[in-house]
Amino acid sequence: MTIRVLLADDQALLRSAFRVLVDSEPDMEVVGEASDGAEAVRLAKEQRADVVLMDIRMPGTDGLAATRLISADPALAHVRVVILTTFEVDDYVVQSLRAGASGFLGKGSEPEELLNAIRVAAGGEALLSPAATKGLIARFLAQGDDDHDPARAQRLDALTVREREVLVQVAGGHSNDEIAERLEVSPLTVKTHVNRAMAKLGARDRAQLVVIAYESGLVRPRVD
Repeated sequence: MTIRVLLADDQALLRSAFRVLVDSEPDMEVVGEASDGAEAVRLAKEQRADVVLMDIRMPGTDGLAATRLISADPALAHVRVVILTTFEVDDYVVQSLRAGASGFLGKGSEPEELLNAIRVAAGGEALLSPAATKGLIARFLAQGDDDHDPARAQRLDALTVREREVLVQVAGGHSNDEIAERLEVSPLTVKTHVNRAMAKLGARDRAQLVVIAYESGLVRPRVD
């Protein structure tokens, strides 16, 4: 199936470059362009987009607010948002994950990284660029917020022991294959545990699992 991509960026030149890149792939197509967040939300629904490449800083409704609106709309439950940002070390990035984004990528990434991000997000997985280490995410999640979310911590009670173990590994940034090797189980078993954890915790994808793991206190930020 063809992945339907929506481009949301206030810079027309960047949108044009992204369009050429995306449309060159046989398994994806650009179905719309938005110059602000409000337009992105509208077009995501009208054009039945699968993935939105969303800039953070846009006039009017910014990318963060637009991501929240998309994630909160049941009619857009299938839409995955990948944040594109110039500054990867940015508090807005983690706020976007909290808002429901599937991940983020720097605008300076290689073309293949961007295309892979679209495919990964469309497949329901989380995408965290190599520069976005778990330490960075943990640091931002911990900034000015020492109290963990008791409601989310309580929801962890629904997880089995093995699901908790897998969640810890997911929060560590490990792939299914890496987790399988660490826990000495098959990748399919890991995928099953991840899917069950997402269902029980109400997470859209792995990115939200990472956020829940830190905010619930299951995983503690590392202090370097």
